[in-house]
Amino acid sequence: MKKSTNIGYSLLPLSSMVMLLIIWEAAVRINDIPQWLLPAPSRVIKAIIEAWQLLVYHSTATLLEAAYGFLLSVTLALFIGFLLDNVSLLKKAVNPVLVISQTIPLIVLAVLLPLWFGWGMLPKVLIVMLVCFFPITINLLKGLDSVDPDQLSLFRSMGAGRWKTFKIVKFPAAMPAFFSGLKISATYSIMAAVISEWVGAQRGLGYFMTIQQKSFAIDKVLAAVIVICILSLILVKMVDVIEYVLVPWNRQQIISSSK
Repeated sequence: MKKSTNIGYSLLPLSSMVMLLIIWEAAVRINDIPQWLLPAPSRVIKAIIEAWQLLVYHSTATLLEAAYGFLLSVTLALFIGFLLDNVSLLKKAVNPVLVISQTIPLIVLAVLLPLWFGWGMLPKVLIVMLVCFFPITINLLKGLDSVDPDQLSLFRSMGAGRWKTFKIVKFPAAMPAFFSGLKISATYSIMAAVISEWVGAQRGLGYFMTIQQKSFAIDKVLAAVIVICILSLILVKMVDVIEYVLVPWNRQQIISSSK
């Protein structure tokens, strides 16, 4: 009985999604809404099948931008996290700057960075990096601050230096919070790459959406949106798998959150 109940609960998201699509399809057909205004889900699926080669071509560029920016943000967050955790004065000085940096509208960065760094991949990677850096760093610092002080005192009394204390005690304890930041940033990375492509690009899902929107091919625009959602979900699940492997002491929580 319990097993069947769990299966029922796990199917709830899928059932609600199917129901939403049925309502959408019925509303479009009953009200005879023009395809250029709001295509039915069946038409969007047909557009995915028809334009799959173009979608794969543009998805590759968006994924590369998102991956490079995401990996750079992780590297920078680890370095800054270690630095701020060990230099309290620097932490107090930099924390407000980190918060203020997130008040800058993303579209402003998408306009300015290509003017400063050209119209190639670099400004797009930088936009992704800037967007992903904040959630990772903030969650990492929060995790580092939550370490048991008695455990730190014990390691220091045994003569452990800052780097060994960080590597053996603080970072493993902060890893659940660190991976929470990674999951948030994984979803942001694709979004940031797409927005950066809206302003100026010759390839990518953002560029594809812009071209199709100007042609009133809304079915292809929505097809690109579905691809973006799928890519974001894949990245989040990849982070989940990596967390499951690297943080075995937190596996039960990982399994519970993914249900």
